[in-house]
Amino acid sequence: MSHTIRVGDLVTGEAVVLDLRVAQLASRAVAYAIDVAVQFGLLVILFLIAPVDIDNALQDALALTLLIAVMIGFPTAMETATRGRSLGKLAMGLRVVRDDGGAIRFRHALVRSLTGFVVDFWVLGLGGAIALFVSLFSPQGKRVGDYLAGTVVIHTRVPRQEVELAVMPPQLAEWASGLDLSQLPEELVLAARQYLSRYHELNEQARWDLGSRLSDDVGAAIRSPRVEYTHPHPYLSAVLAERRRRAAR
Repeated sequence: MSHTIRVGDLVTGEAVVLDLRVAQLASRAVAYAIDVAVQFGLLVILFLIAPVDIDNALQDALALTLLIAVMIGFPTAMETATRGRSLGKLAMGLRVVRDDGGAIRFRHALVRSLTGFVVDFWVLGLGGAIALFVSLFSPQGKRVGDYLAGTVVIHTRVPRQEVELAVMPPQLAEWASGLDLSQLPEELVLAARQYLSRYHELNEQARWDLGSRLSDDVGAAIRSPRVEYTHPHPYLSAVLAERRRRAAR
């Protein structure tokens, strides 16, 4: 039996609706401007080091190849490798996630990059006019590429009071200090924070079912599964509190 917490607009694979802040147009515009500056910088460097003693047809083919590689290949590879972040999004605290709140994959990043280049911004996009128009009329600030890929851009910087809900249980402190948290996905961290923040709004069965699903995913990521008799709440609290402690240190 699945349970749903109506606290936001994004539904995770654990059937938890995340209360995440959808990125607004201004922050997305700044992030995109940073990305465009980086891409044009790469293009200039590549054109400067490209060979010039070749015929015109080969020059045109090389120029087209470099353009596609930088404007489509580079953002696709970047968002795939970082699970939804470009340099601009990293600077602005943004991330691309699926509509269900999960991490994007290569196909999502490719669709966004292709549509962004052809429709939203450059070939047909009138310098971003189409992306701007579509985003203004989208409740989640989506552009055409987001609609086709099934993605949305969110803020990953959550309010401080929400982060502090993760308190280290004394009995788990020593265990948590030895965890490898380097492979813990950001979307799982966000889902765990939401679970802890809404814990007292759930009935006992929902607390256990939702917490168990999240704990199983977190345990697989950190390679330290929850002991069967341990309640999900202290387990998730210990993991997030240890993660916060290391970040602060």
